[in-house]
Amino acid sequence: MWEQIAANRRKSFLLVMSAALLLGLLGWAGGEYFLGKGGGAGGVLVALVVWLVMTLAAWFQGDGIMLSVAGAHRVQKDDFPQLFNIVEEMTLAAGLGRMPAVYVIDDPAPNAFATGRKPENAAVAVTSGLLRTLDRDELQGVVAHEMAHVRNRDIQLMLFAGVLAGAIVILAETGLRGMWMGGGRSRSRREGGADGNGLAALLAIVLMILAPILAQLIYFAVSRRREYLADASAASFTRYPEGLASALEKISLAPQRLGGATSATAPMYIINPLKRAGQAAANATGTHPPIDERVRILRAMGGAGFVDYDRSYREVTGRGGVVPKSALAGDGAQAPAARPAPDRPAPSTRENARQVDDFFYRKGGYRTVACACGTTLRIPPDFATPSAKCPRCGTMHDLR
Repeated sequence: MWEQIAANRRKSFLLVMSAALLLGLLGWAGGEYFLGKGGGAGGVLVALVVWLVMTLAAWFQGDGIMLSVAGAHRVQKDDFPQLFNIVEEMTLAAGLGRMPAVYVIDDPAPNAFATGRKPENAAVAVTSGLLRTLDRDELQGVVAHEMAHVRNRDIQLMLFAGVLAGAIVILAETGLRGMWMGGGRSRSRREGGADGNGLAALLAIVLMILAPILAQLIYFAVSRRREYLADASAASFTRYPEGLASALEKISLAPQRLGGATSATAPMYIINPLKRAGQAAANATGTHPPIDERVRILRAMGGAGFVDYDRSYREVTGRGGVVPKSALAGDGAQAPAARPAPDRPAPSTRENARQVDDFFYRKGGYRTVACACGTTLRIPPDFATPSAKCPRCGTMHDLR
């Protein structure tokens, strides 16, 4: 997959340069408006400083910013043994030298994303709703998809896209607020009013209104091909395309909407979290391919290799291939057959749900009291009564 990795590096460079150009243009127009004629150079300087700061933030702290915005909590193996085992398995399958950090987001909407500037410091985050909803095979498919983003360097591309698009929006909104509050008026009057600086004012207003749209187009410029390739890689890692296909269906049909998602972070998730149930199929300008199309491709593969996925993609979409030639000529051409569906009922997700509850109760400062009848009492940190009664057997427990 070296072709995709190289392409993502080129896109990262072009993305940074495009953002710098847009910020510079915004800065010039804003400088001309707020500082008067000849103030464009100062505005450009301010914009470039903002760009530099945000670029450095994206490189050194971007993953932390994304995880913080999502409300993610880092977890350890003792907290979620099954999740850790799956991440370990997929780390080996992806050929990565280091296992990503694992995070859980306390949100009932099932979803997941990966972030980080490179595989060595990557992180995989899943929601509590995902752990409650998916069985092991489905969870493995989702984690494999995110690990593919790590291996293909998609995480670096989307990290820069999210942070820089956010910088553009911040600069535009700041300028608009200044205009509505009367910024630049007195200076414009001193230097000829609207006739003296009307063009810069008009350009500034237009750019600041259109900047959020242009920022979103930065995401649209990032090809949706990365999602298809991550699906293909996930099928190869797990040798079970049905696991990911079933997971995508469940996530897309879930009625909950992810609470911590923003327009800057939404494209990082396996399914766009800003689309409500029934709207999961992406439109022509969406950051994600249509879910039903992704599912049909996975279920029509017949095997588990890149060659199988590329053939299925051509048959389902009627378009040309999507997998790079390097992958088709390498491990994709010799991939083993897909493993058969398990002949057992899907395992219960009850244990995952219990682990989710226990973890977030501990994070909230709750105490646990084990009753002889088998009930576990969870005592909130502000519980002032010196004793608590078991709701099942009535035993009183001393909390002092």
